[in-house]
Amino acid sequence: MIQIQNRIMQLPIIQGGMGVGISLSSLAGAVAKCGAMGVISAAHPGYNYEGFRKNPIAVNCQALKDHIQRAKELAKGNGLIGVNIMVASQNYEDFVKASLEGGCDAIISGAGLPLDLPKFAKGKALLAPIVSSGKAAKLIARVWDKRYQYTPDFVVIEGSEAGGHLGFKKDDLLAHTCQKLSDILADVKKELKVWEDKYKKTIPVFVAGGIDSGKKIAEFIKLGATGVQIATPFIATYECDAAQEFKDMVIQCRQEDIELVSSPAGLPGRAIVNDFVKKTRETGNICMKNCLHCMIPCNPENTPYCISEALIQSVKGNVQNGLVFVGSQAARIHEMKHVEEVIHEYMEEMEENL
Repeated sequence: MIQIQNRIMQLPIIQGGMGVGISLSSLAGAVAKCGAMGVISAAHPGYNYEGFRKNPIAVNCQALKDHIQRAKELAKGNGLIGVNIMVASQNYEDFVKASLEGGCDAIISGAGLPLDLPKFAKGKALLAPIVSSGKAAKLIARVWDKRYQYTPDFVVIEGSEAGGHLGFKKDDLLAHTCQKLSDILADVKKELKVWEDKYKKTIPVFVAGGIDSGKKIAEFIKLGATGVQIATPFIATYECDAAQEFKDMVIQCRQEDIELVSSPAGLPGRAIVNDFVKKTRETGNICMKNCLHCMIPCNPENTPYCISEALIQSVKGNVQNGLVFVGSQAARIHEMKHVEEVIHEYMEEMEENL
């Protein structure tokens, strides 16, 4: 049993939030039903709703509420339902409020420093920043304490082997000189100790990035982690919300197909090299016909491509004309499974190694 402040889940697993539309209510609900934390991505959850192009903010907020409620119904009272909200999102506050109105148990926030998250959600859900260093954890905890007299309810550390947007310099990722996940864990736990003492509460830490076995879960728990966050292995599940073509792309990819790409969000990302990625390298910029005004760092005049459109195309199954984010170990996935099978395999191997 894992206790995070006043909430409980049975397993030490958080399913990583994957947008656009990869982790919605079907996947999150299935993960929570097993006793873990299922996570819905707030990156355009309403991409397939009527009226999305005309009023994306309102539609996305409604979709968030719908998916949270549906995920809770699927979970049948088990586990927890969280929402992953990127700090780099325009209308960040709107998505936080919609998630709370939908009844989420937790808000996990990265792709930037969620310095003002407690302002909108303190005491209303579990609040967790995503960090990639002890320095980031220290800064967030200090700001939350000074501004809001609050400290994180739990923390997620994303290491350099994670998929999607990464909190590391591209040069370090390419040179494999990023700090090891185990070392970041030690640094973060050290930085959080002062706040655990001040607020008289335990701050659980979950690690993410390249967690592809129960043995690795056991290793990190022995190092002091409460549990892990896993994303990519849940793509190749029947319950995942993406099109089958997207899942097949992951199942069929080879190690040499996975590379770092540049993102309009201003961060490096890890993805499968396909026709779209090759085109961005050859042409530099891909014409943007419509702008959804979704990312703060993105300037439509000089952005290399519209990341939202690229992700929407891929989740719908148009995988050669979209972006397919994956973790570093995606090539080890070879078949479709049910969420319950994936979790059972992880837990069985973890128990053997603890």
